Amino acid sequence: MKKLVLLALLFIAAIILFSFPGNKKPLENFRTDTQDNLGGMLNQEPNELSIEALRKENYPGSDLVIEQTLAPGSNYNRYVASYRSENLKIYGLLTVPNGDRPTGGFPAIIFNHGYIPPAEYQTTERYASYQDGLARSGYVTFKSDYRGHGDSEGSPSGAYGSNGYTIDVLNAVSSVKKYPGVNPEKIGMWGHSLGGFLTLRAMVMSPDIKAGVIWAGVVGSYPDLINNWRRATGTPFPLPSGARRWRQVLIEQFGTPEENPTFWNSISANSYLSDISGPLQLHHGTADSSVPIRFSQTLDRQMKDAGKTVEL
Repeated sequence: MKKLVLLALLFIAAIILFSFPGNKKPLENFRTDTQDNLGGMLNQEPNELSIEALRKENYPGSDLVIEQTLAPGSNYNRYVASYRSENLKIYGLLTVPNGDRPTGGFPAIIFNHGYIPPAEYQTTERYASYQDGLARSGYVTFKSDYRGHGDSEGSPSGAYGSNGYTIDVLNAVSSVKKYPGVNPEKIGMWGHSLGGFLTLRAMVMSPDIKAGVIWAGVVGSYPDLINNWRRATGTPFPLPSGARRWRQVLIEQFGTPEENPTFWNSISANSYLSDISGPLQLHHGTADSSVPIRFSQTLDRQMKDAGKTVEL
């Protein structure tokens, strides 16, 4: 499994390495074919969870602050660093290559971790071998804790029923762009499980993310999450209590996807794939008992239907 994931990391690295700056759009203006496709939905005041509401805001991030110097890797340095997101102090694990800086600066990867109980989360644990693989190959990497995880400020309520974690990820992109020695034109994103959900949302939001890799991602549309997050036997997947709460709250407020498709489409990144900022590679185990592979299979088809580059 680790070998496959490291191959995925090499894919994203290659895409970023050979990407070139193009015409940029400010984040708030990053609205293309999707605006026409969704029609009147966008003429209304968007719900705070919607992609359009996210696009109305700015995500400036901040300078990365080195909080702690860790034991170095084989040819790179490791740090606990912090940045600002909605005036919250968010921590993350930063790796920076040693040696000569390439022309234009080092390419960078934003790592989005999957669900880990926030009270158990530690900045320096999990995903270390994946960051190590790219760090040894000359890439700056940064894994945000997300709000409410470890020592990071805020409430850990920003997954599927809130934009909090998505906002933290977008501010992480801006913060890494400002870090000395990083090439701001060569930034990619990697996400696992919940982190795949965040990666897809970020990539339809920000033109700064040049490529993405998603491993076992929760990448179904919201209607898909509501109706099809079930085991092959038909029994529901075991979800954290917070996941059950967001479903219940949103359905009580806006109705089911069948009753109110406009709302559910407006909050689904899958409705905005014509705006995705770069190629996407998807990895998913066929026997995954936590996140159904059909999510990745459906996204693969949707990306192709939108004329976008994707590999599953």
